Amino acid sequence: MTKTNKKRAVVALGGNAISMRDKTDTIANQFDNTVASLGSIIALIKHGYQLAITHGNGPQVGNALMRVELARGKAPTLPLYVCVADLQGGMGYMIEQCLQSRLSEEKIKRQVVALVTQVVVDENDPDFQNPTKFIGQFYSKQTALKLAREMGWQKIVQFPGDRRWRRVVPSPKPIEIIEGDTIKCLVDEGTIVIAAGGGGIPVLRKKGKLVGVDAVIDKDRAAAVMAREI
Repeated sequence: MTKTNKKRAVVALGGNAISMRDKTDTIANQFDNTVASLGSIIALIKHGYQLAITHGNGPQVGNALMRVELARGKAPTLPLYVCVADLQGGMGYMIEQCLQSRLSEEKIKRQVVALVTQVVVDENDPDFQNPTKFIGQFYSKQTALKLAREMGWQKIVQFPGDRRWRRVVPSPKPIEIIEGDTIKCLVDEGTIVIAAGGGGIPVLRKKGKLVGVDAVIDKDRAAAVMAREI
């Protein structure tokens, strides 16, 4: 069987599968939850699939933004797209290590790598003009207005059916995965690639350069683009 004829799949792990609402969200618990989520992935590997794995980051990016808010005035502010990049590294490491350990237990020889992944979006996407993605904590109206002013948030709204307010950010459609060719080459060679975590780091193409932008890409849409590209 040639590489191009091998079975191939993109698997998407939800951020809530790693940070469960009914458990304290410690790193130790996140590792335990990650291990528990690997059963179906191991089954696919045993059935001969070449795999790319992506993951959500909803609960985790909320915690990351909380740390940014608490550190304001004491440490430089991190933009949202850098928080997404940080989480790709941290969560990718977690999934990579847990999967490596499980493969060792199963006596399966496969390489695993986590890849920081940028995803191109269109600056004319309508979501940049009318953001739709709730993110981060709930606030009183007064606190939300204060944070929006101090931190330059584009939009805050009252959460539906609630007196509290939340930040809202753009969620543009993914167009292209910058590292798509690299992911494909690795998967072709049998490496299990963890990529496009949190939907990928959103970037714009401007005058031949890539520029990060504060937005959140839907992980399932990004997974669909990755599946098409590999």
